[in-house]
Amino acid sequence: MAIIYKTRAEIEKMRAANLVVCSVLDEIEAMVRPGVSTGELGDRATVLVKKHRVVPAFLGYGDPPFPSVICISVNDEVVHGIPSPERVLHQGDIVSLDFGVAKDGYYGDSARTVPVGKISAPAQKLLDATRESLERAIAQCLVGNRLHDVSRAVQTHVEQNGFSVVRVFVGHGIGRRMHEEPAVPNFVDGGRNPRLREGMVLAIEPMVNEGSYEVEVDARDRWTARTRDGKLSAHFEHSVAITAEGPYVLSRCDEERRGKTKLVSAEAT
Repeated sequence: MAIIYKTRAEIEKMRAANLVVCSVLDEIEAMVRPGVSTGELGDRATVLVKKHRVVPAFLGYGDPPFPSVICISVNDEVVHGIPSPERVLHQGDIVSLDFGVAKDGYYGDSARTVPVGKISAPAQKLLDATRESLERAIAQCLVGNRLHDVSRAVQTHVEQNGFSVVRVFVGHGIGRRMHEEPAVPNFVDGGRNPRLREGMVLAIEPMVNEGSYEVEVDARDRWTARTRDGKLSAHFEHSVAITAEGPYVLSRCDEERRGKTKLVSAEAT
């Protein structure tokens, strides 16, 4: 499939969708504390989707259809955790919140991992290293760089901190569809390595494990992915547009508006 390049107007529509995503994640994060269930967080996210009059990106996605508007993954759960009233958060847990919506035909997507009360020093190091790896990847989102520059930035920082990068799940292009080309690995592989061009929009999402990079998917719900060794995992994600002025982080609430730059809408392999 082709990479779809976005115009400035399309990027601003994606910015609007991502501002909703950021706002909802802020509100859900503020609810995170010991004693709250992931089901309560999921219920609130559902209410906020209706309030903002947006289309949830995750609800009904895939086979079997994902049953919630938000993915909530706790401790050793890497991604795609399903909210449940029976899953109560405890002091020292870490919880990943992954959320996406469509607004006016364009998608936004972001994720963050947050502490539940006071967490251990190793858990905090994992969160910090994962967040920092995302920021280093964003810094590589420059016209003329290549996709592997983004991937390498994540992998290098993660491994220097003694952690591992998940291999089976990767980031993706995003636009009128939730998942577009190109795939955005968090490690350097032998795959596609396009040059970054104006108008590309990438959902970059490091998924980082405390121990081995190997994961397994729950055989019962067929969604929840956990670390195979039972150790912690963290997940951060931003939707980032490649512009002549540098990376434009669409899913960061306080990202400054960029000046108007002419972007060409086109497709390329």
